[in-house]
Amino acid sequence: MTYNRRVTSLEVAKYAGVSRTTVSFVLNNVEGSNISLETRAKVQNAAKELGYIPNEAARSLVSGHTRTVGLMISHAEPLLVDAYIPQLLYSLTAASHQNGYQVMLETIHQGKQNTDYLRLVEGHRIDGLIVLNTWSHDTELPKLIERKFPVVMYGLPQNMTMTDQTFLVEIDGCDAATRATKHLIDLGHSRIAHISFVPEKHDIVQPRRQGYIAALEAAGIAFDPKLVKFGNYSAQSGFDAMKSLLEHQPRPTALFAGNDTIALGAMAAIREHGLRIPEDIAVVGFDDIPTAPFMSPALTTIQAPAILQGKTAIDMLLQRMQGKVPAQQRVILEAPLVVRDSCGANLKPKARGSKKR
Repeated sequence: MTYNRRVTSLEVAKYAGVSRTTVSFVLNNVEGSNISLETRAKVQNAAKELGYIPNEAARSLVSGHTRTVGLMISHAEPLLVDAYIPQLLYSLTAASHQNGYQVMLETIHQGKQNTDYLRLVEGHRIDGLIVLNTWSHDTELPKLIERKFPVVMYGLPQNMTMTDQTFLVEIDGCDAATRATKHLIDLGHSRIAHISFVPEKHDIVQPRRQGYIAALEAAGIAFDPKLVKFGNYSAQSGFDAMKSLLEHQPRPTALFAGNDTIALGAMAAIREHGLRIPEDIAVVGFDDIPTAPFMSPALTTIQAPAILQGKTAIDMLLQRMQGKVPAQQRVILEAPLVVRDSCGANLKPKARGSKKR
């Protein structure tokens, strides 16, 4: 199955035996055009028989393009609670508007991937697609890419392999998580907990978890699965996971949180438990959301470049929609560690050494 482009006004004109101007006047209901009822009927019948789908933008009738890109998110929960997604949406929307495009946001309902993808693509509602956080069992996305429909993904799903039609924008989550965990190890911690920002069933949980484990192994620290919990995007899930970790002894002396929203909830649980940050438990997050510097204490975190990520994805997708081949198939953006107060690096040696191990 191949991707069929949208029917244009020129094709309707040829089919009806009239000029393209006449088609434009009829399909856009231009007043004062003095077109006979017979001619109007011809154009309308031609449009119907050719499968023309009415669109509010007149230019799409001529070009066959909707001037709309789709953003597909594999689950809706992050839209309610995750602080990183709004930055990405802002960047995607701004970059799209600068290039004359709109963004249509959709979420995939688990078990209904076929309907969700086809509704956008087969309905000719979008010219290209950006996909964030796919399901590991998603079978429709690989098929869509094989059909050469313009797609850019954030990260490569586990069920997919790179082909000449695969285009990605991402950060190296495994490397970033390794650096975040190593930072805590270098500060003297050996009992380091990790709370993932998503349930274990999602592909996106793996790179950061693997990086965390890799840092422990490189330092000769045995991995303890009891120190790993799985959140569900929200600060509340981070709070609940941290409470669970604090119920066990010996408790962790440091936490690498899967994202800053999880870290925010975890920090609240630590304080509720009567412990201090970073003196009793050091905390490192992931994302560097706008509120990270204003948390109490200011959050040490991996800086994931949401704004640059969105712009890069749109630039790559625009090239794909224009039939061009981007210079890179896989763009990996830098994600530096931003050191603030929550990790304890800024404490005086005596204060840092007062932690109970």
